[in-house]
Amino acid sequence: MSEIPPHEASKPERRFEGVAVSPGIARGNAFVKGEVFVEPDSFDLEEGATGAEIARFEDALAETRRQIEVLQKQVAAAAGGRDASIFDAHLLVLEDRSVLDEVTAAVRDRRLNIESAFYRTMSRYIESIRAIDDPYLRERVIDIEDVMQRVLRNLGSAAPAEYSARHEHVLVAHVLTPSDTAAMDREQVLGFATEVGSYTAHTAIIARSLGLPAVVGLHGFCDQVHTGDNMLLDGYNGLAILNPSPETLAEYDRLAEEKDQVARRLDELRDSDAVTGDGRAITLSANIEFAHEAGMIEQSGARGIGLYRTEFFYLHDGALPGEDQQAKNYSRVARGVDPDGVIIRTMDIGGDKLPEDAEEAGENPFLGWRGIRVSLGRKGLFKTQLRAILRASGVAKVRVMFPMVSTLDEVRRAKELLAECADELRAEGVPFDEALEVGVMVEVPSAALVADQIAQEVDFFSVGTNDLIQYTMAVDRVNERVADLYQPLNPAVIRLLNMTVEAGHAAGIWVGVCGEMAADILMTPLLVGLGIDEFSVGAPRVPAVKHAVRKLSYATCKTLAEDALGDVDPARVLGRCRELALAHYPELLT
Repeated sequence: MSEIPPHEASKPERRFEGVAVSPGIARGNAFVKGEVFVEPDSFDLEEGATGAEIARFEDALAETRRQIEVLQKQVAAAAGGRDASIFDAHLLVLEDRSVLDEVTAAVRDRRLNIESAFYRTMSRYIESIRAIDDPYLRERVIDIEDVMQRVLRNLGSAAPAEYSARHEHVLVAHVLTPSDTAAMDREQVLGFATEVGSYTAHTAIIARSLGLPAVVGLHGFCDQVHTGDNMLLDGYNGLAILNPSPETLAEYDRLAEEKDQVARRLDELRDSDAVTGDGRAITLSANIEFAHEAGMIEQSGARGIGLYRTEFFYLHDGALPGEDQQAKNYSRVARGVDPDGVIIRTMDIGGDKLPEDAEEAGENPFLGWRGIRVSLGRKGLFKTQLRAILRASGVAKVRVMFPMVSTLDEVRRAKELLAECADELRAEGVPFDEALEVGVMVEVPSAALVADQIAQEVDFFSVGTNDLIQYTMAVDRVNERVADLYQPLNPAVIRLLNMTVEAGHAAGIWVGVCGEMAADILMTPLLVGLGIDEFSVGAPRVPAVKHAVRKLSYATCKTLAEDALGDVDPARVLGRCRELALAHYPELLT
């Protein structure tokens, strides 16, 4: 972490508390997405660059003056000189030497970039005028803001609200959708903070998958922060800190070093298997949203990809790619993790993932047209994806998985379309895996209740705990008003998990968990004890989960799970899980 810039040192530190959804520490300038007028980035110039920066400013002033004079002439020709005289005030702003000298001094003395120097100086003058009890002067603010925006535009800084920062930054927004997150420049975004969100929202899931620090639930934060503000984001404790003091920076330097030491110890386990102390082996896979993340799998120590969410492939491109492009994408991912393989989940669009389909999804998209229902309703698009998946299976190890299954009939219809695609490719002489494994996501209580029937049709189950909890508890997982009812350890949820595991094992198929419960090391003892065979988590979480599994005893975890199945108090179950976790891997929790 760098020192506080001189021009920020006088500002008081301000702390805002939200919900930590993705661990890590991010430090940089804030960028507020969605502002009507976006403040430019602030950064220090290199030595010797101030002269050229001031020259840019003079050129921008000259161009602004020319533009206003042209506009003034146009208005005079159309409406007369009196109306055109309103632009005299605009021109006077460009001649105010006290303001202009202050701007150039900030560049020359503090080596601040011209856009930020101009914006900050003008903003201070604007706030001073607004504070004066004079209606005429307050109205003049509009003229000044207009000139400020014209100058910044001529400097190449002003842009629409969708403008994306050109430098590394901490992204601040009222809310981010999954498609927003898919489209962000992740080389520039150090972390993000939002006013709205929850731990299980898909945006938060993506943040954890990318190892991107994130804090949500910062109510009213966008009104308190401005683009360019010095900001520290604490994704461990859910804090957003504006203008962090030297003491705060020193504190977070120590925290970062402690976390780095733990990370180095976990990295030593990269090539180790996820096996409990008493010998129960568990497959530990990774979830990905984007093809380029496949490169993180080996580094994390995961054994293949347990969930490739292909809807983000769709969201990023704005339209479902054709068969060839999909096949190329899936093949590249599969080769990257061969021979462990990749489980490709067919598109799970609808709900909160695809807002533009809201009309077709119905008034309540979470209970409407989404997941496998969309795929079965758009057979042409579904078959295109299935053919691409089959083609990729001829290149490297691939499995296919259907999302949001609620009935046995849906599974059979999806398999029929898969068989049609296989027949077509066979007739065309296109190679594919004739023994392609097929699985389903267990995310709906009805699927868990008939898991014994569905297990006869598939090769594996993967439990999506996020949606399973949502549908079991009838709680919108992104609605803060009912957040307390989102209970992963509710007896109903635990019983459905156990029912799914027992049905799968009775049919001789393995059962995995790819929801957020799998990534939560407080839940690891319970899932191990229930007999889960595979955990699939975001790549950055793989080392911690592997360490937790290796420290645990299956026999002890099984006893905990048996007790949990007979308990009625989610808090008590969580307490037992925490007690066991702290006893075996406290270094990951403190």
